[in-house]
Amino acid sequence: MLYNIFAPLGAEYHIFNLFQYLTFRTGGATLTALLICFVIGPGMIDWLRVRQGKGQPIRDDGPQTHLKKQGTPTMGGLMILLSVMTSTLLWADISSPFVWYALLVMGGFGAIGFADDFLKLTKRNSKGLPGRYKILFQILIGGTATLGIMMALPDNLSSHLALPFFKGVLFNLGWFFGIFGLFVIIGASNAVNLTDGLDGLAIVPVAIAAGCFGLICYLVGNSMFSSYLHLHYVPGVGEMAVLCGALIGGAMGFLWFNAPPAMIFMGDTGSLAMGGLLGALSVMTKHEFVLAIIGGLFVLETVSVIVQVASFKLTGKRVFRMAPIHHHFEQKGWSESTVVIRFWIIAMILALVGLSTLKLR
Repeated sequence: MLYNIFAPLGAEYHIFNLFQYLTFRTGGATLTALLICFVIGPGMIDWLRVRQGKGQPIRDDGPQTHLKKQGTPTMGGLMILLSVMTSTLLWADISSPFVWYALLVMGGFGAIGFADDFLKLTKRNSKGLPGRYKILFQILIGGTATLGIMMALPDNLSSHLALPFFKGVLFNLGWFFGIFGLFVIIGASNAVNLTDGLDGLAIVPVAIAAGCFGLICYLVGNSMFSSYLHLHYVPGVGEMAVLCGALIGGAMGFLWFNAPPAMIFMGDTGSLAMGGLLGALSVMTKHEFVLAIIGGLFVLETVSVIVQVASFKLTGKRVFRMAPIHHHFEQKGWSESTVVIRFWIIAMILALVGLSTLKLR
């Protein structure tokens, strides 16, 4: 919004030329989202604690050390959603369709997560919204966003799939790309949701992925840089760097209150929204496979659940002591902080590998 108001005044007043620069607006979005979290965080935590009473239900079959977290309020994702969406609308070019499709995914998936968290609290169990309804709403929202993104993309990219490490290689999937894009968005959403099981475990890898995609959006949206790096140029997608900056700020602001011992949990309200947003960013920038590398920690968590369920159904035996895999290491005796920090390190390494694909073409 500030861009749309002040950028046109740059010809008359040079100070307003600052709003033409994505780097300036991305930094502004990061700081704004961070400050919003700091300001609203304490009040929101107190309000949620009063409203929720006993807080998020804790699984009886989980690690016994988690029982002491009983009473910690959840739905902290509201803090992230409010800070990121407000900051994005303030600093991004609101005439860009990419901005609105990204916010549709984040807000829509956040609403699904909110309903899930609300049912968990009111019914006092860890099941929440039935899976079939959750997937149905994800398909409706994700499908709408995917079709919108395809229409916003250039004709030579709208239904095409790009591969990392290969310059100029595109596969035209036709209408099937809509299904593929939807799968990426829903898969990313649920992968982050599965990772969110320990204090601070999911939020830092999300911030790392947001930083990576902020850079990717900036490069892909710039004709000169994209040409030099042999990336597929997507006009207008550079605005998503502003949103990524806001997500980093919101994530760090939330981490201030979520650091062990957590004062609040993000709940499905936050994890589904942020995962879906990362998936949408990868579809917009034609970096769907790169997301699987940068977000490799989320993939690992998801695969561990799939392997555990498949093994138990087929053989009656479990591969891991408990899934997702972060609980396996807890059951092996690792402290929660050890699991979290080591997983952060893994996320940073995978992010660097993912970014290397920008040059290795």
